[in-house]
Amino acid sequence: MDIFLDYAPELLDAFWMTIKLAVLSAIGALVLGTILAAMRVSPVPVARWVGATYVTIFRNTPLTLILLFCSFGLFQTLGVALADQQSPTGQADNNFRLAVLGLSVYTAAFVCESLRSGINTVHVGQAEAGRSLGLTFSQNIRYVVLPQAFRAVVAPLGSVLIALTKNTTVAAAIGVLEAAILMRTMIENEAAIFVVGGIFALGFVILTFPTGLFFGWLSNRLAVAR
Repeated sequence: MDIFLDYAPELLDAFWMTIKLAVLSAIGALVLGTILAAMRVSPVPVARWVGATYVTIFRNTPLTLILLFCSFGLFQTLGVALADQQSPTGQADNNFRLAVLGLSVYTAAFVCESLRSGINTVHVGQAEAGRSLGLTFSQNIRYVVLPQAFRAVVAPLGSVLIALTKNTTVAAAIGVLEAAILMRTMIENEAAIFVVGGIFALGFVILTFPTGLFFGWLSNRLAVAR
């Protein structure tokens, strides 16, 4: 208990950083993953090929490698900065935004596959009815197919969000001051590895368990009777 009280402010800051990483990355992954899912079912062969290639590459590439590429490749080699380097917090802000970028593009591949499975549950007659009304492919996918697909994959998307929350610990590899870095510091300073590990395990359970319950409830609420 003494360790928890001594590090309480740092723990709150670290988990708040984890929450911000998870929320912003989830938004980015959802937007990009939805676009990719539409490309995967597009009638245009090139779009289908691009979507499939993206998913294959990012789903099979380690997240650590993607984040290191964002930091060393985009920023240090290509000079792509996502924050003003002259400000006092410029480096920290840049690392945070690069981490959000890396987490988003990585998680988008899993969002895409979840949504594609949901699209496959929508009866083909629904899309045909949309086409008979004169809807274009983009209108059909936006107004007819995707709303039904999202209802079918609420639970899988919840699992992706939980995995994303745990994956934020990898952001420590590029210097983002989130939970993993603080845990490493506490283990180095305190001779109580199991206590420190238990504190952080409990912290992630507190973050992810309600998420699982909420998405489970939402999935049942929005389930389509078939």
